[in-house]
Amino acid sequence: MDATQAAATPLAPPAARARSAFDLAAAVKDSALWAAITLGLCIPIVAYRTDQSQANELILRPRWGLVALFCAIVFGVRLAQHALLASRAIRRAATPAPQQATETVRGYPSAFQRAPTFALYAFLGVTLTFPLLVYLVQGGLAESRYWIDLGILVLTYVMLGWGLNIVVGLAGLLDLGYVAFYAVGAYSYALLATTYGLSFWICLPVAGILAAFWGILLGFPVLRLRGDYLAIVTLAFGEIIRLVLINWVPVTGGGAGISSIPRVTFFGIPFTNDEGGFAALFGLDFHPMHRIVFLYYLILALALITNFVTLRLRKLPVGRAWEALREDEIACRSLGINTVNTKLTAFAIGAMFGGFAGSFFAVRQGFISPESFNFLESAIILAIVVLGGMGSQLGVAIAALALIGGPELLRNLGFLKEIFGEGFDPNEYRLLIFGLGMVAMMVWRPRGLIATREPSVFLKERKAIAGSLVKEGHG
Repeated sequence: MDATQAAATPLAPPAARARSAFDLAAAVKDSALWAAITLGLCIPIVAYRTDQSQANELILRPRWGLVALFCAIVFGVRLAQHALLASRAIRRAATPAPQQATETVRGYPSAFQRAPTFALYAFLGVTLTFPLLVYLVQGGLAESRYWIDLGILVLTYVMLGWGLNIVVGLAGLLDLGYVAFYAVGAYSYALLATTYGLSFWICLPVAGILAAFWGILLGFPVLRLRGDYLAIVTLAFGEIIRLVLINWVPVTGGGAGISSIPRVTFFGIPFTNDEGGFAALFGLDFHPMHRIVFLYYLILALALITNFVTLRLRKLPVGRAWEALREDEIACRSLGINTVNTKLTAFAIGAMFGGFAGSFFAVRQGFISPESFNFLESAIILAIVVLGGMGSQLGVAIAALALIGGPELLRNLGFLKEIFGEGFDPNEYRLLIFGLGMVAMMVWRPRGLIATREPSVFLKERKAIAGSLVKEGHG
């Protein structure tokens, strides 16, 4: 009896049976099928490019090299996926079966349980020194404007993702209209600042309170809704807010929006080139980048406050009630938890942080309009929460960096012009490459980047055992 027959018999080791289950020929055949499908999709979209000649005639330029590259990438990725799944099956088959359930369970802390602490310090270190690092690399404040603006944009979506994570990730309530609270915060600051001349520091808490109020108003109609029905109602709420902003012209300015929004000050000190300005007060040479750097640290502080409050709330009874509601609402009611207050609290707190972010958006842009708060914004924020891992603060931050910073970094693909010629424009395929990355992400990590749901409460005995194992070097 040869090795193949031995592996096929029931007496063969589990690892051998799993290894024999990986059929290289079938994997290559399936990968070739995927490549053929990619070829069929690329022929009408990518294979030819229409250009205008000097005689104003349209000509077709073939780009079969680019099509071949896409097909090769799809073939390689699909083949790698087959190999990865086979290796997982081998590891599972080689893992010994657990002993009896009465055996003492020793709580070894996993890598995901140890990662957030290290990642938090790494996140703080990078974000706190990011303007300085960019300044040293670029060689000046003016040259670093683009990267600091990109950092502000990423941190804004990190804060929005952490705010929505309370509603979706912790409480398990699917919200497709989160951008409505973002808009309420932005318009609250813009109207209060332009009409009554109030400063940003006074309008910031007011915008959060107003957004929380609208979150409670949204929470009441959806108390008995779940799943798709809840998503439809929240989507309609976001569209209602946007249409109100468009049609309430005397107050919101309609489609023209609100302009000349007052800029933020350094706690009352303006960033101007006069004797009472920020630069003169601290003995610095005036530079417009002083305000941009301050905006960066302002959104960083707001994001860290959002993260800190969320982590503290998870350890309180309201946070445990959110997680119980997410897992099973019926069991949550049977335990005596007031699901009405739990849902309303989740909507209100999540909306409040969205209002804070909207107020910052208005003061950063200096101009807002209803077009800035469409459904695409809600979809992006929800994608950040889902791809990062619902309930994971670290995963949301990583997903925001990938979803917001990734497409911007893909703009710098000019080196591909040397391969495919001057007719190749990398900006045309920026979103295509980005979409392929998202599809691959959902295939390999369908529950998000960090799918492990860490318990918010540990038993003292288990925590002591885990701590002793880390000290002994078993972790």
